[in-house]
Amino acid sequence: MSKVMPYNRLLSSSLMILLTIMAVVNEWVFILVILALTVGGLYEFFYMIKKKGVPIYSYVGIFIGLLIPLSIYHSFEFTKNWELLFIVLAFLLIFLLQLGRNDNNNATVGISVTSFGVLYVSWFFSFLIKIRFLLPGDEGVKLLAFILLVTKVGDIGALLVGSRFGKHPLFPRISPNKTVEGALGSFVFSVTAAVLSRSWLPEHPPFPLIQVALMGAFFGGMGQLGDIYESLIKRDCQVKDSGKILPGMGGVLDVIDSLLFAAPAFYLYMSATLNTVYRM
Repeated sequence: MSKVMPYNRLLSSSLMILLTIMAVVNEWVFILVILALTVGGLYEFFYMIKKKGVPIYSYVGIFIGLLIPLSIYHSFEFTKNWELLFIVLAFLLIFLLQLGRNDNNNATVGISVTSFGVLYVSWFFSFLIKIRFLLPGDEGVKLLAFILLVTKVGDIGALLVGSRFGKHPLFPRISPNKTVEGALGSFVFSVTAAVLSRSWLPEHPPFPLIQVALMGAFFGGMGQLGDIYESLIKRDCQVKDSGKILPGMGGVLDVIDSLLFAAPAFYLYMSATLNTVYRM
């Protein structure tokens, strides 16, 4: 088994890297991958919650979750800050569905968890679309490539350093396999990736080297928080992996978890920075 697992992980990682490169350079592949990972992530999230016996509306949640990236991609915006309004309407829809149920046990938990799943997986992950189209043409593509590289290289650093030098548990109550050494390795890898891909950031405003290094540390750290948070969900649901679709790597949520926190933070940071430049 110990010989098979590394090969499976290597194969799954290679396929994901190839798919990521194709998604970054091709817009149609990009949106299809976003939609597929959104559906897969929502399905896994709701499946884990069902194991706890919570009555949720998984198919309604997946449908609503699918509408969010589609509407963002097609720039469907009937009012300012429409996403929050959309989420509120989705919450009301789930509430109305609950009124038609005969069993009211855990009703509040079911409504809350279904709404949270849409917010956590679909809305957070959809910020990659916002990043991709924050700037026109190749500039937006470079921004997307930057945050993907910083975040996922940080994941690789945590795995390599943690498996080789990890001795001190980071959060043993949440994830026994995560170590302080792995976390430090992730920071170093993320900072290195950010510095090496500095040219992918816009020329205006200028991004000094120290600022880029701090960006790598911060957004790499956000990626680690996303990973830890998903581990907390899995521990609560008493599962090792969110799914088994990727041999050696787990499920979709195991792959995108670090992006769920890093992508929104990066978008907000870059949009604020670029808006400041435009106002000047």
